[in-house]
Amino acid sequence: MKPCKTMITRRSLAARAVAPVLGALLAGPGLPALAQDYPNRPVRLVVPFAPGGASDLVARIIAERLTPLLGQPVVVENKAGGGGAVGALEVVKARPDGYTLSLATVSTVAATPAINPKNPYDPVEDFTPVINIAATPMLMAVHPGLPARDYGSYLAELRRHPGRYNYATAGAGGVSHLQMELFKSLTGVFVTHIPYRGSGPALTDTAAGVTQIMFDPTPSILPFVKDGKLVPIAVASSRRLAELPGVPTFRELGLEQVNRMAFYGILGPKGMPTDIASRLATAVRTALAEPAVRARIEATGAIVVGNTPAEFAEQIRAEYAVYRRVVAQQKLSLD
Repeated sequence: MKPCKTMITRRSLAARAVAPVLGALLAGPGLPALAQDYPNRPVRLVVPFAPGGASDLVARIIAERLTPLLGQPVVVENKAGGGGAVGALEVVKARPDGYTLSLATVSTVAATPAINPKNPYDPVEDFTPVINIAATPMLMAVHPGLPARDYGSYLAELRRHPGRYNYATAGAGGVSHLQMELFKSLTGVFVTHIPYRGSGPALTDTAAGVTQIMFDPTPSILPFVKDGKLVPIAVASSRRLAELPGVPTFRELGLEQVNRMAFYGILGPKGMPTDIASRLATAVRTALAEPAVRARIEATGAIVVGNTPAEFAEQIRAEYAVYRRVVAQQKLSLD
């Protein structure tokens, strides 16, 4: 006997009712089955540093534009401490549902984990990479009292007087610290590290001559150079800076390994669904394609990147490996 139309209709309705439930079960407990339903509530973007810095500025520019693109508020929360480890750890412990994200920097995914054996997370294994938003050139500059006005005379002076000069950083274990140690390992010079509590006081003392050398992201150090308080020596960047066309990159100087920029990316917790990571990456790239957004990010001194989750994952692995080698070779520690 052929089934009547009523029976077919009932079976179809039953199948439609069961399908969403089955999809949710297959996706795992508490995790969305598809990115089509994501997001349906506000998204947190945790910045593991205090407000006002370059990472915070980039995060807020992107969050503001992602809010209409995703259809839900993207809320920036600052969780500073431990060289970025406090905020990063909060995201590691979060549910991998795409509603808690981290603003990642070289410090949080490479420098801090490399130098701190007690770091509470693995930067390669404990996150889901989403996208590298932008990268900021690093500028090496010196106090005018140091008798050098270009890279050649600078290197010669350091080699003539090992131990005479100091370099300041925003703190032990950060990207400025490890990048300077990388420079020392490749050139054979010896200068003493003086860690400060933040880039501001470190720059102030270097400009005053208390310390003599600084290697810092361009947004913070460039104003001191423009005011004549510091002399630029070399820049870690993919190209020369428009503001300092006469200053060479480390690549031009034969120090490709030092030519590493600080970056600002987005990570989710380990196990975040691939379709959600892709959804977020696509939304960020859409925002970065808008001239107004690019202009605001570039105004901070950064260069827009906008790569894929896979490319960002490889970048994190490479940065972490570099700084682990620096820590081992230079015998660095936080003690």
